[in-house]
Amino acid sequence: MIGKYNIVFGFLFLTLTAGLGPYMVLMYQDNEPGSFVDSSAKKQEQLGRLQALKTNDFEEDLEEMPADAIAKANTDGVLAINQLKNAEFAIDHIKGGPHAHGNLEALLNIVVGVVLLFISVAPLFKSIVSWMFIIGTLLHSGMLYLERIFSIPWATTLLETGIGPALIIIGLFCMGIMALIGFENRLAHD
Repeated sequence: MIGKYNIVFGFLFLTLTAGLGPYMVLMYQDNEPGSFVDSSAKKQEQLGRLQALKTNDFEEDLEEMPADAIAKANTDGVLAINQLKNAEFAIDHIKGGPHAHGNLEALLNIVVGVVLLFISVAPLFKSIVSWMFIIGTLLHSGMLYLERIFSIPWATTLLETGIGPALIIIGLFCMGIMALIGFENRLAHD
């Protein structure tokens, strides 16, 4: 039953990467200084002040503001926006990497595992392609997970080789060829 390991691995890896969703929600709710909630409040405060100044023709307390005070208020607004963007980056760094790619590659392993059960070609070829998807997933989204969640430096080195995505793409090509040659309407006997 070549493909079984892909299905099992896919569901287990999906559990791991889908678990990043609640983790990211908690990051949105954190009230620590520099967090998303804190940065969002500071941005709103600074930009609200700028909007009020603009509405009042840059008068504050019924006195016209000097140019340097307007520039400082503007700078505070820009810095507040930047702080919010930095807080969002930490969340987006996870969302766009290990969460999205991990979920996709986990589901891909499940689909590949099911399709492999219906393909009649040489068992060695099926096994090689099966392991290409598992290893490719570990070397791509698995390394993204280690790099972005746990900040492990050697994971970055492995990621930069591009071996993981290459294995997945080669595996997709091989799956297409195998499906063309040996796809059946019933379970294959390996």
